[in-house]
Amino acid sequence: MSSALLYTSLPLPIFRKGKVRDVYDLGSELLIVATDRISAFDCIMPNGIPNKGKILTAITHFWFDSLTPFMPHHVRPIDFDGLPASVRQQKNNLEGRVMRVLKTEPIPVECVVRGYLAGSAWKEYQASGQVAGYQLPEGLFLGSRLPEPLFTPAIKAQSGHDENITFDHMQKILGSAKASQLKEKSLILYQHGQALVEAKGIILADTKFEFGELFNGDLILIDEALTPDSSRYWFQDQWSPGSQPPSLDKQYLRDYLEKQVTWNKTSPAPFLPDRIVEEIQRRYFALAEKLDIKISVY
Repeated sequence: MSSALLYTSLPLPIFRKGKVRDVYDLGSELLIVATDRISAFDCIMPNGIPNKGKILTAITHFWFDSLTPFMPHHVRPIDFDGLPASVRQQKNNLEGRVMRVLKTEPIPVECVVRGYLAGSAWKEYQASGQVAGYQLPEGLFLGSRLPEPLFTPAIKAQSGHDENITFDHMQKILGSAKASQLKEKSLILYQHGQALVEAKGIILADTKFEFGELFNGDLILIDEALTPDSSRYWFQDQWSPGSQPPSLDKQYLRDYLEKQVTWNKTSPAPFLPDRIVEEIQRRYFALAEKLDIKISVY
């Protein structure tokens, strides 16, 4: 197996280093490099998933192109010849991982849409019969399809777990008009994605979108879109209410880590065995293949 790209070092000002992406400042734009790092339970694993950054970038480009009729996004054409010479020298490492994007003021609320009952929503439903303030019917199971997609926003934490909030809380943070626009757009984007993947035998159980505001006040889609890092994907023919079907996303890693009784979900995270790394990589590639996305790896 090829080695994973865990770190980048470019002769550009650092804008931010996230759990997966290294972001460099280009003035009015940003250069985003998707590494092969992978995180779970807010901890970055010490070893990455080879080519994961290329898969995420290709899937994000696929979805941004597909979602453009419904919402503009921040991605701009990438031209390596226009970047500094010291960056161009790293083209072999960076190609397929890089996005050049507009700089925006990020909205401090993650826009989560759920079509199925899973993850933290399943835990909340078990405890209260509700999800993000919505009262749900009795008798739902893990993996149940919801009567209609739910908009369940969250406050993006700088450290620790994100906090699920109600739409009313979101309105207090952003104002009613902006919150309503983001809710409407998020539901439209999810429903488009759900319809597209269902035609390919996949279920989009839930996902999160992030938005930014331009200097003129316009809202655009930023970060990534509908990747296996930010979404739950299931095989349609293996789904049934009452169980969690095999996934094409990061859930496989979470499930593995839940069984590591010697780890308390704080840093440092445990080193991942080769078989786990290979299986995560296989699932990410399988999603790209299902979406007819070609990934160039070398």
